[in-house]
Amino acid sequence: MKLHIVLVEPEIPQNTGNIARTCAALGATLHLVEPLGFSIDEKAVRRAGLDYWKSLDLRTYPSLDSFLLEHGEKELFFFTTKGKKRYSDATYPQECFLLFGKESAGLPEELLAHNKSRALRLPMKQETRSLNLSNTVAIAAYEVYRQWEFGDLESEGELHRLSYTS
Repeated sequence: MKLHIVLVEPEIPQNTGNIARTCAALGATLHLVEPLGFSIDEKAVRRAGLDYWKSLDLRTYPSLDSFLLEHGEKELFFFTTKGKKRYSDATYPQECFLLFGKESAGLPEELLAHNKSRALRLPMKQETRSLNLSNTVAIAAYEVYRQWEFGDLESEGELHRLSYTS
């Protein structure tokens, strides 16, 4: 089982740092598609995921076209407020890529138009514009792992203590 989180042109370093931390905790690969709205060397990115940055499987791409050239034939799911299908209604295969757009505009319209059957949304009140990107990624990623029965995240019968950090 392998989960890939793809951020297309992320703009806010703190979101990317939080997402990096989630990816490290799950063993997911984080793919960043440029241009980025920040440097991945920035203190804000590293601070949000500092403890986990060294164990993060991070890959970068100069453009969305270069990402799609390498991974376009794989199992891709596109997260958007415009999706007709709920994220929890999708069936996630043993290796999949979850794509998320930049905070200010989401994923490109042309990409969504060509992938309508894989465009997924998180339910929310109609008057709400969107959820925070890092929250959306966490919700979606944990749904994938829930469907995978949490894979190797914990041993059966093992009790884990909840940990809250700031």
